[in-house]
Amino acid sequence: MARPLAVVTGASRGIGRAIALRLAETHDILAIARSKAGLERLSAEVRTLGSACRMAPIDLRDPKAVSTALDGVEAQVLVNNAGIGPIKPMMELTSEEWHAMVDVNFNALYHVTRAVLPAMIARKSGHVVIIGSISGRSSFVGGTCYAGTKHAAMAFAECLMLEVREHAVKVSIVNPGSVATEFSQKTDPSWMLSPEEVAESVAHVIDTPPDVLVHRLEIRALTPKK
Repeated sequence: MARPLAVVTGASRGIGRAIALRLAETHDILAIARSKAGLERLSAEVRTLGSACRMAPIDLRDPKAVSTALDGVEAQVLVNNAGIGPIKPMMELTSEEWHAMVDVNFNALYHVTRAVLPAMIARKSGHVVIIGSISGRSSFVGGTCYAGTKHAAMAFAECLMLEVREHAVKVSIVNPGSVATEFSQKTDPSWMLSPEEVAESVAHVIDTPPDVLVHRLEIRALTPKK
């Protein structure tokens, strides 16, 4: 029996990789990231779990590449996970850094979701999950762009949920606190969430009865470093 397909962006490392491996227990995977080598390593691990893994080594800043990679894809689950920094004061951000963050963290939400959503609506079944951040409802020095994109992702998720729920399509946003990945610049990650813990939360959000929606979930380490 064919497994449902889960599309995961930013899947070659960190949270995205953990999500792809966790969902591979029940889904085939279409993994999207810039790193072909990273995707190849992920694909080999997914196959050991008994699932298929297709790879799309593309840059999400390129709308044409996104459209081509997702043309005709019938996804039951979409996890918009890809995201980049850097975290620095606005006056230290270059124009290139600013636009790259907006393109990957926010504009790609439109391009990727727009590509797979029509099939979900037509089928009246599907789940769009966005990996946000607790910075999507808070402010901090150095977050003018990064936190701005996460605030935008929060609004995107809620508005989209209201638009598509009549078609039985679910939209959720999972907002982690600090996670021990390469993205974090902190020197001691021992107190942080693991990528696998975030992935487990994503699986929980997806594994709900058809008439139940967990729209917004915040996950934090219980005891932060002092």
